[in-house]
Formats: sequence, structure tokens, C-alpha cells
Amino acid sequence: MAHAESRVLIIGAGCSGFTTAKRLKDEGIPFDWFELSDRIGGNWAYNNANGRSAAYASLHIDTSKWRLQFEDFPCPADWPDFPHHSLLLGYFNDYVDHFGLRPLIRFNSEVARVRQEGAGWFAEVKSGGETATHGPYSHVAVCNGHHWDPNIPAIPGTFTGTELHARDYRTPFEPVDTRGKTIVVVGLGNTAVDIASELGQRSLGTRLIVSARRGVWVLPKYLNGKPMDKTPLPAWVPGWLKRRLGAWAVRKAVGNMEDYGLPAPDHKPLEAHPTVSSEFLLRCGNGDIEVKPIVTEKAGDELVFADGSREKVDILIHATGYRLSFPFLSPEDVALKDNQLPLFKRMVQPDPRLHGLWFMGLAQPLPTLVNFAEQQSKLFAACVAGRYALPPPAEMARITAADEAVHKGHYYASQRHTIQVDFDLYCHDLKAELAQGERRAQTGGRKLAA
Repeated sequence: MAHAESRVLIIGAGCSGFTTAKRLKDEGIPFDWFELSDRIGGNWAYNNANGRSAAYASLHIDTSKWRLQFEDFPCPADWPDFPHHSLLLGYFNDYVDHFGLRPLIRFNSEVARVRQEGAGWFAEVKSGGETATHGPYSHVAVCNGHHWDPNIPAIPGTFTGTELHARDYRTPFEPVDTRGKTIVVVGLGNTAVDIASELGQRSLGTRLIVSARRGVWVLPKYLNGKPMDKTPLPAWVPGWLKRRLGAWAVRKAVGNMEDYGLPAPDHKPLEAHPTVSSEFLLRCGNGDIEVKPIVTEKAGDELVFADGSREKVDILIHATGYRLSFPFLSPEDVALKDNQLPLFKRMVQPDPRLHGLWFMGLAQPLPTLVNFAEQQSKLFAACVAGRYALPPPAEMARITAADEAVHKGHYYASQRHTIQVDFDLYCHDLKAELAQGERRAQTGGRKLAA
């Protein structure tokens, strides 16, 4: 049973929010749950009313159905290996209705501010043109996602064509008609290669240029006829060995990136968050896509590239990722710097004053984010219920630093890799930490961590 004074605030009804809510409901822990939009699904709600979904019409998830499904609600057996975003959103809605969660959500409610007063947390919530204060809460579950605040590079000069971030891209005709245009897509991440592959089709009459700061390895979705992520190596296999075997498989499957006209990567396969596409390399090899170095200057209707070349361009699309952003939190309550937020088990800050403030799903896990918070919710709910106790703050800080070295130490330094996590290893460690924390709670008289 939950501690008599425990009540949780949940911010957001994407997959992190509703899996957290489901766990709390199972535990009998009361909570208030607010969602900015009029629907669930967060980033996967195409054309979401809150304007924060980055889904485009042709989007298919890069994680196979075998890895993204919730452990207590399997995805439909007749799904394709890599489902379309509409299937995933339907699955999310089925989950929410199956577990009776929808009536618990307060839609069209923006959490404008969260503050701590004494031992409790309070929320100022805007809804229906009014602002009300809710609380106190013993714990706050921040589930607002991290793919909604666009990161747009500062490029000197002025561009007179159409400029947008990939978050606003929907189709080759929306928000701008791309037919017959010269287009530059900045980036070589998953969204960049998806959009470039779609807009590089000859039937559109476009000229498609990808602008890349550095080379990447583009992995195929399938290997030997099966989804690459379907049969992962066990969590106990050392990371260096996993990466060595994976790098060998990637090189064997796709060869050298230079053979497709791409710049040579300055790192080995799996030393960066993988770009996954079974179409992009083919389009590059077909000559449908050109590759240039990074854009260094905007010059009216032209863009200047790092090699000194200039191109007259109609449309500039920044597929350059997102910033971590928590506009409802005070800077004193979130130690965010250079897109990095050190968290114990990627959930809570070591500072004891902030042990009631938890971040769910705030990671870039390989291979899947969909059911990541589902795993985190086990520890979170146990903490709220009093069955789990956090380690001492100094130990939390030490473990956090060690975990980050393990999970992202082999990646090159980049904003892209600040919250990188190996899903299988993370879950293995999380299970062990839950057991240790339960022992701490027992010896400590079952006291709450907050």
C-alpha cells in the first residue's frame, strides 16, 4: 500500500505517462494526471492538437514490434515488423482503454509551473482559460518527452527560401509543396534520412541535397532476413564484445559508406546513435541524393557549404534533433546544462531536496523508447509505496557517473549522445537496483526516500 501522504503528479500522456499511470494505478497510489493536448500519444499522435508531434505521414518506427511491445499488453500478432505510426498510436489507445486509464486524464490542461514548498510539490495548471494550483504532491513524474523543442543550428546570414525544422515536416506537399524544388536536408540521423529518401524520389522532380557535419554508419533494418534488433545478445555479454560483433555485422551488410557517396565516418559502427534505413543508401547509390558538407552561410536564395561551394536552394530543412526542455520547472530544480541532466538510473537527481522529482522516459535507449518508462515505473512505484529506498546522495552521484560512462562512454561527444542508454543492460541493472533498494527500505524501517 502507498504511504498515507503519497500523491503523485503526472505530467504528460505519451507512452511514458500512461505506462507510469498504469503502474501507480496497479499499486493503488493516487495521482493527478494532466495532458496539454486533447489526446494521448505525445510525439506519436500525428498532427497532435498541441503542435508538438514530430510524426510525419510516412513515418514507420525503427524499432521492430518484437522489442517495442509492452510486457503486459503484447502488440497485435498480425503487425508488420516495423509498424506505421498510425498502428502504434492505435496500440497506445488500446492500452489506455484496456487498463481503464482514459477517465483519469485531464486533457487540455497545461502544467505551467511546478514548485516545491516545504515537503510537498505544487503545480499551477492552465485549463479552460483559468489557472488553478494543485497539490501538495509527494512525487512528480515528468513525462513531457524530449522530441518537441527543436534544435536549430545558428548559421550566419539570411535565407530567403522556405526554412523549417523536421518537426514541422508532414508530407512532400505540407507544409510546403516540394515538387520541382531544390531542397537541402541538414543532418544524417534517422529523421533526416527518412525525409531525404522521401523527397529524393524522381517522381517529385526535386533535387535533394543532404548536408552532413560528419559521416555516420547507416544500418539496415534487416539482417539475414530478420529485423536486426529481434535477437539481441544477452545483457551479460560485455559491451565491448557486443559492439565488436555488431560492427563486423554492419560492415559485412553495408560495406563502406564512401561507396554510396557519403563521407567516411570518423568512428566505428555503433559508436554513435545508429541511423537505420533500408532505403537511404539505395537512393544515394542511385544518384537520387547528393551529399555535401555542412552549411556555413545563408546568402539570400543561396546556401554556402564548408567546401566553398554554393547552391541556389528553395527549401532548407533542419533535421538536427531536439533540446531537453522543462519550461515548467525552475532552473534551481533541474540541473540541466549543455543538454545534459545527470540522473540516478536516468530517473532522479542525487540532490536530496529533489528526490520527489522524477523524470520518466528521459533517455535515448537502444533499441526502444516505447516501453522504457514501463521498466522505470517498477522502481518509481516501489519508491512512492515505501518498498524501495534510494541510496545516500553521494552514492547516487557515484553510480550515476559510472552508469553514464558505461552507457555513453564509447560514443563520440555530441548533443545527440547526452542521454544514450543500452536498453537491455539498463533493465538488467534496474532490476538489481530495485532489489537493493528494497533491502535498504526494510533496514530503514520502510521510510520513504522523499
